[in-house]
Formats: sequence, structure tokens, C-alpha cells
Amino acid sequence: MHPIIFFCKMDFSQSNLFGYIEDLQELTIIERPVRRSLKTPEEIERLTVDEELSDIERAVYLLSSGQDIQGTSVVANLPVLMRQNPAETLRRVLPKIREVLHVAGVEMQLTAAVSFLTVLQEESVSIHTYSHSFLHIILQHLEHRDAGVSNAWLETLLAVIEALPKETIRHEILNPLVSKAQLSQTLQSRLVSCKIMGKLANKFEAHIIKREILPLVKSLCQDVEYEVRTCMCRQLEHIAQGIGTELTKTVVLPELVELARDEGSSVRLAAFETLVNLLDMFDADDRSQTVLPLVKSFCEKSFKADESILVSLSFHLGKLCNGLYGIFTPEQHLRFLEFYKKLSTLGLQQENGHNDNQLQLQTLEQEKKYISVRKNCAYNFPAMIVFVDPKNFHLELYSIFFCLCHDPEVPVRYTMAISFYEVAKLLNSGVYTIHKELVTLLQDESLEVLDALVGHLPEILELMTNGGENSGSESKLLSIPDLIPALTTAEQRAATSLKWRTHEKLLQKYACLPHIISSDQIYYRFLHRMLTIILTNNVLPVQKAAARTLCVYLRYNRKQEQRHEVIQKLIEQLGQGKSYWNRLRFLDTCEFIMELFSKSFFCKYFFLPVLELTHDPVANVRMKLCYLLPKVKSTLKIPTDKHLLQQLELCIRKLLCQEKDKDVLTIVKRTVLELDRMEISVDAFQKRFYENDLLDQEKERQEHLLLEMEQLEKEKQQNEGRSTNINDKMFEKKRRDSKTSSVLAKSITLSVPGSSSGTSGGKDDKKSKLVRSQSFSTQALHPKYSNIDKCPNKSSATGYTSSVSGMGKSCMLSFSDDSFRAHSTGNSGNAAFPSSSSRNLFNSADQKNNGNKESQSRKMSM
Repeated sequence: MHPIIFFCKMDFSQSNLFGYIEDLQELTIIERPVRRSLKTPEEIERLTVDEELSDIERAVYLLSSGQDIQGTSVVANLPVLMRQNPAETLRRVLPKIREVLHVAGVEMQLTAAVSFLTVLQEESVSIHTYSHSFLHIILQHLEHRDAGVSNAWLETLLAVIEALPKETIRHEILNPLVSKAQLSQTLQSRLVSCKIMGKLANKFEAHIIKREILPLVKSLCQDVEYEVRTCMCRQLEHIAQGIGTELTKTVVLPELVELARDEGSSVRLAAFETLVNLLDMFDADDRSQTVLPLVKSFCEKSFKADESILVSLSFHLGKLCNGLYGIFTPEQHLRFLEFYKKLSTLGLQQENGHNDNQLQLQTLEQEKKYISVRKNCAYNFPAMIVFVDPKNFHLELYSIFFCLCHDPEVPVRYTMAISFYEVAKLLNSGVYTIHKELVTLLQDESLEVLDALVGHLPEILELMTNGGENSGSESKLLSIPDLIPALTTAEQRAATSLKWRTHEKLLQKYACLPHIISSDQIYYRFLHRMLTIILTNNVLPVQKAAARTLCVYLRYNRKQEQRHEVIQKLIEQLGQGKSYWNRLRFLDTCEFIMELFSKSFFCKYFFLPVLELTHDPVANVRMKLCYLLPKVKSTLKIPTDKHLLQQLELCIRKLLCQEKDKDVLTIVKRTVLELDRMEISVDAFQKRFYENDLLDQEKERQEHLLLEMEQLEKEKQQNEGRSTNINDKMFEKKRRDSKTSSVLAKSITLSVPGSSSGTSGGKDDKKSKLVRSQSFSTQALHPKYSNIDKCPNKSSATGYTSSVSGMGKSCMLSFSDDSFRAHSTGNSGNAAFPSSSSRNLFNSADQKNNGNKESQSRKMSM
């Protein structure tokens, strides 16, 4: 067949031809920047450096004749040069850097500031050498015309001051600072002086600060520029910590009072925040006579003429109220509480209809400011509970708590969700009063709020159910009737969103529910949901979180029938699922089961389904199984689980002989070596397994207790049913029987933890029967493994290591399952299991002899 060719007729008319030419011109314009970006031979020659030069020589050459980008690279590499050859770097490279920095651009200046700080932190040279070589360069560039560069060098200098000795600081920094802080200097120079003095206050004694630094501080506090006064005001906190309480009272406090009345709003704001931070250094007289009037004036002006301080005031109000608590009169206490309530609803009055007379339209800036104020009130809510006393919470603050939890803005509700745990802790026995708000936040439309609340959800639920008056297992949910619907709604909303991390976090925290709600409620409302998430969700971390939480629910489930059903579903829908992804999740679930349950539980229900995956058609499943095999083997106990040990060995040998995937085979060989080095614990206690055996015994004891508790509940229900049918004529007999049953119940309750010593033989016999009757049946769970007990009792081949070394002769060692079973059953009468002290658990003398005989017989058959 000939290819079909389509011909299109092109129009070369004048109009179309000009259109083609314009298109070509556009293409050339697009290509021009690409051509210009290419380096010419002359430029390449200038950028080329001789490869035989050493690092020091190359750095000197690039700083002398290179371009700016090359010089910046050398400056960035200065810490490396200092580590390699500090002497030559200080002698040859650093002088060149000093010369270049005088004319360098912003990028090189910022890079030099960072490199100098790195050299100091790495301690490449002594502090004396550093101050002699680097300090002068830092001081020269503090007043750079670019504010970003100046701040970068200032940060480096402040870090250097921490490491410099006092004498060096005094001569090199403090003495020049006197002239730099004068009014005749530039604004930038005075701002730098303010920050340096705040750092020097902690380096000298109080008398030196009083004589040499405080005069400069007073001068800068009265500077003509409001930026300088603001900067110095914020440094007064550090200076006060350096000079002590007495000088703070006589020097710093008067300056703060004067600055608090400054004409500049930023100065007043800095003075207010400094006053709040220094409250602990003032005595009661200073607080009542000086600080309190200032704070009252701030609160009054904030609503009238100075809204700039409103956000800061709302942020510091909790600290302020508790710091002044001891000097408040009842009237002042009430006034500050009302002020806090007013701030908490700021901007909401018009929406709620409380401010109908004032119909001023709020600007967007005001809206943002009001949202910040309410957010700060939510942040300070725990402090305000302390201020009013938790006993008065319901009367004084509950209405504000309700408003903040229902605030129309997400940042406010988010802050309340973060502080909810602190509020619950403070309320203690009165925590039941805020259960409605907990349900509200769980059902919040914003996932950010839910994510903030979930962080401490287990602790909050524990306080809700046990901290209140309605504590007790039978009445746990009386205080939170809507908890379960709220929890399920929150999980469903997180599942339908794109924020899978919130969903994962939620599922992890839901593992606390067995301590909060009943086993039946978990089974019907949460357990099957976790299984659905494992089967249907597409995010691996979410699936793993659901798998672990499901295992926790299974661990604390109190009904044997329900546990049996869940185990069966895990094996059928995950372990034997059609999708290989489900089978991989089954292996993850088995890891969690080994972590949470006893060894006997795992061996009883999950050991054989896990080994069945050695025949999985997907290589990734077999590979993951190989990684899991050492943990699987660690669950075995000898001689109880000797038949499972043989099954494990058989599966390993099949993998070695039949595996075709190279990657899986490599992992199998590596796993075999690890299994050979492992030691299996025995039924009796051993020193090296003592802690693990104790932990496993405790898990097994708790699992048996669940069975006993279930049986006791059934007996109790039967006894109650019988007692209702007793005639009124047998009242005396019924009373005696009730006494006897109550005594029996008490004795049984005491024996549950396993610490009672006066148990009779009849009760022990009854308990043993209960345990036997309530135990799961492996054959009922796994019909396909009903013939497990008929498996050979002894593996008739050599250890794993010999199998690995003999992989080159795999063609001679290959055999069918039937032949292997025939050989193994022929030697089943001489089963020998090595002791736990042996390093190789599969290489006993009998196994070696039998293995040699079998290998010879196989060679002969081949």
C-alpha cells in the first residue's frame, strides 16, 4: 500500500506573503535574547582561570581581576578557606576582600556579613585573632547607605559582641559609640547606636553602665527623631535587666513615663510594651502609682483617639491583668474585665444590632484591625480565666467564650481551637460546661480550625469524660451527648478535602477513643470506617494511620464475635484481596498487630496468612514480605510454635528456589542471612529476652482478661434474667442469693488484675474453662489452613546460609512440593530443635545429615 499524501494549496499572494514575513520577523525577535546571552570568546577568556592554581591563589586572582559574581563566590567560600588554611587566608585573601568591599554591590556585602558570622560560629581562629582581623571591617560597614546591608552587618556585630572580651568591647566598640550617638551624627548612625547599647548592657557591671551608657541612653530617649526614640525605648528592657531593680526604678521608669506621653504613636506603643515586659521588676508602689494610671490612660485613648495601640493592648492584656492583679480594687478588677469583654466583640456590634446609633461604615483597614484584636483576645482567654478564677467562669466569661468560638472569622476560631486544651485544664471539674463548644469546633467549616483542635484532642476528651462530675465508665457520654456524630462528621469532612495531612492527623488521634467511649460504639461507628479507608483511600499515610487505629480498636474490643469478624475481614479483604495494593496494606497492618498484640495472638491468626503471600504474583508484595520476615520470626516461641517455624523455613526455601525476580531474590538472600543470625525466644524466661518477654506476657494477660470480662458480663446478664422470674414468695431466698452473688462479683473483680492470692481451685478451673471456651479457632478462621497440624515437624534441608551459597546449583536442587513433602514426612519422627543459645537456629547436626542425604538423592534422581 502506498502512503496517502495530502496536498494543501498555499496562497503566495501579496497580503499573505507579508503575513509570512511578519511571522518570521517575530521569530527572529524571540531568538535575539538567546543569542545575546551567549558568551563571546573574549568573555569566556576573561572568565577562565588556570586550573593549576591553588585555592588561595585562585581566590586572590578572582578578587583582583575577576568579575563581581566571581568575587561574591570567593567571599561566600571564605569559611571553607579559613578551615583549610587560616593563616594564608588571613594574610592574602582577607586584605583583598577588604579592598573589594569598599566598592562592592549589595549582594557581595550581604554575602560578606553572613561569611564573617559563619567564621565566628565555626571558631576557625581564636577570638583575639578574629577581633584583630574581622572586627574593623564589620565596624566600617555598619553605616552603609542600604538599610538591608546595614542591618546585616549589625546582626553580625551583635553576635560578635557576645563572644568578645570586655576590654576589646570597651576600646573597640564602647568608646567610639559615644561619638556615634551624638545628635550631629546621621539617623542611621544613631539607630545603630541604640541597638548596640541594648546589647552592651549585659556585658558590663552596673556602675560602668551607669557612668558610661546611661547618659547616652537618656540622650537618645530625647532625640528629635521619633524613629530613634522608638528604637531606644525598645532597648530599655535589655538595659533594665543589666542595671538591676534599683537603677531601673530611678532611671528607666521615669524615661518610660515620659515616652508613654510622647506625641508619636509608635513611641507610645513601644513604651507601653516595654512597661508590660518590665512589670516583674517594679514593686507594688510603682505599679499602683505609676504603671496603673498609664495603663488606664492607654485603655481610654485606645477607643477614642489612638487606635494604633489597640492591637498591642489586646495582645498584652492577659499578662497585664495578672501582673497588676494584686493592686486592683474590686471596681478596677471589674472595669478591666469589662474592657476585655468589649475588645472580644469589637467590630461585631453592628452585625448583632447593638450599635444602631453609630452607623459609621468600617473601612477594610479597621476590619483587619478588629479581627486582630479579637484574635488576641482569644489568645489571652486562658489568662483571663486565671484573672477571674475558674470558679466564676460560667458567670463572667462563658458568654465571651461562646462568642469567640462562634466568631465569623477563621483566625479567631483557630486561636480558640489552639487554646481549648488550656481552657479545659483550667476549668478542671467544671469542664463539662464547654462541651457544646467542643462539638461546635469539631464541626467547624474550616479545616484549619479542626486541625488546630485535633492536636490535643485525646487530652481534651480525657478531661471531658473523666475531669467532670460525671466520671465513670457507665456514664462517660452523659456530658458529651453529641460527641460521636461530631467526630464522624469531622472525619468525613477531612476525608473529602484535599488536606490529607489533617485527615492523617485526625485518624491518629482517634486511637484514643477506646478510653473515651464504649466498645460497641467504636465497633458500629468507627471500626468499619477505618477498614473502608484502608480499602478505598488513595493516600498511603492516611491508609497507614487508619490501619494502626483499627488495630488499636481491635485490641480493646470486648466481644469475641466482633473481633472474629474483624480479623476475618482483614484476612479476606486485605490479605486475599484482588488488588496488590490491599495486600501491601495487609502487611502494614500485620506490623501494627505485632506491635500492639502478643506474640501468641499474631501467630494464632496472622502468621500463616502472611506466609501465604510468598506465592503472591506481584513482586512488590513478595519484596515487602521479605523485609517483614525477621519481625515475623521474632513472634515465634520454641517449642510451642515449632510447626510455624517449619512453615517459615519451607516458604523461605521456596523463595530461594523458585523466585525469578532479581530484586526480590537479592532481598531474599539478605533476609536469609539476617534470619540465620536471629535467636528465637523460648517459652521459659531468659535474661536476654527478659524485658520483651515481660511485655509480651502483659499483653497476653490483658487479652485473656478481655475474654474473662466478656464471660462475666454474659453470666451477669443471665443472672439478672433469672432473678426477674423469681416469685415474690421467695424474697428471703432472693436476698440471700443477691448477697452471695455480690460477694462473688467482688472476689472476681479483685482477681481480674491477677494480683489476688486467695483464689480457690474451683474458680481457677472455671476460669480455665472460660478461656478455653472463648478462645478463637484457627481452623474456623482460615479454612484453607485446616491441615496445618498435618505439616511436617522437621525441615529436612540445611540452613538458610547453605541455601544461599548453593544458588549456583539451583538447577540440581530444584524439586517439586510433593517430593519435598515426601522427604520431610519420612524424617518427621526425628524432629530436633536447636536451643536458643545457638546462633544458627536451622543448622543442627541432624538437619545437616538429613540435608546431605536428600541433596545426594536429588542429584541421583536428576
